Amino acid sequence: MTTSGSSIASLMADAAESMRRGQSAAAASRWQQVLKLDPEHAAALNYLGAHALAQGDRASALEYLQHAANADPGLAIAHANLSRLHSQEGNATAALEAITRAINAEPTAWGAHFEKARLLQAAGRQREAGAAWGNGLQYMPEGARTSPQLQQVVQQAMAAVSANQEQLTLFLGERLHGLREGRGHRELERFDHSLDILSGRRSFVTARPLTLPIPRLPAIPFFHREDFEWVPQVEAAFPAVLEELHGLLASNEGFEPYVQTAAGQPKGQFEALDQKLDWSAYFLWKNGQRIDAHADRCPRTEAAIALAPQISVPRRAPVIFFSALRPGTHIPPHNGATNARLTVHLPLIVPPDCGLRVGEETHVWEPGKLVLFDDTIRHEAWNRSKQLRVVLIFDVWHPMLTPLEREMVARTIEGMMAFYGENADLGEL
Repeated sequence: MTTSGSSIASLMADAAESMRRGQSAAAASRWQQVLKLDPEHAAALNYLGAHALAQGDRASALEYLQHAANADPGLAIAHANLSRLHSQEGNATAALEAITRAINAEPTAWGAHFEKARLLQAAGRQREAGAAWGNGLQYMPEGARTSPQLQQVVQQAMAAVSANQEQLTLFLGERLHGLREGRGHRELERFDHSLDILSGRRSFVTARPLTLPIPRLPAIPFFHREDFEWVPQVEAAFPAVLEELHGLLASNEGFEPYVQTAAGQPKGQFEALDQKLDWSAYFLWKNGQRIDAHADRCPRTEAAIALAPQISVPRRAPVIFFSALRPGTHIPPHNGATNARLTVHLPLIVPPDCGLRVGEETHVWEPGKLVLFDDTIRHEAWNRSKQLRVVLIFDVWHPMLTPLEREMVARTIEGMMAFYGENADLGEL
């Protein structure tokens, strides 16, 4: 460590001790000394900004905090303090933008979610506020949730979430009304349970779907391919699909990063893969839209998948793509959007040391043999070899869903998009 670095570390330790003793002025003095040694020290700039704000010096606070946020855009507390400053000045728009940046920098910061909820609520954006309150409760540690000092805000959050869920239930009920006519309890039982989960009246206790949970479906990590009558027909097309894939790889065109986080959205566990071709995709269909330039190059692949019971939801599904993992790439553990469907892999190029884990079960792909699994069970994949791994991925309806339930799923997803907005992050269906 350099002399300057050693001095900064010592000053920071002194500042921390002063803060622990409640000596804010002494701590500010130490941070000022840090700033002289390193004018871009984000933590020092943030503390001095917060200190100036506490003293009522908003002009200095703004200068310090903006400098801190620019010096380290990932310093969530600087954005949160900027949000507090903007709120005090009555600039609700700037406050909301700043707290959103704080959440993007630290997605699990439950306090920031609560502050965003308050700002949205004050702006009359009740549905978004309800979602923000729910995010805060999701990330709030159990100790904080049961703390007597925080019961007022916890109760406020729970009430807002409950009200939002109730409104969503009524909204979706209107969309499903026509499908209920003439139906008995047995036909609607499972989907009514699903709506109860969306409304908060019941919980889902098996898999972990991120968007639309369907109860009373067994949480099966991997399904037996022999149980599906359409599987042999799709597998018979393996040589043709592989031939079309080699043509795509030879042209080296059309593959794009699979993870492409929208600006302003938290990257979460996929940050290491964001905007990178380490995990890439060649889409034949994306969000329910056929990519003609791509699909036209793979007619035999498209024809093979058409033999399977694909999901169809306007602007959401089907999604069909070649998924390529470069050597050394790891897709971190995550959960899918809904267990109303199964994810299907047709392994095409599978070097050694590649695998897929779903729950506690690990599967090694075999070229030409379909893999069907429930991706709402926590799963991950990896390529530890020195070669490219490619599988074809598409979704099919869960075999236990009735035709009525399939239509209800499609209409519910459409309804959720209409309720929250077309660009809402509802996961992939």
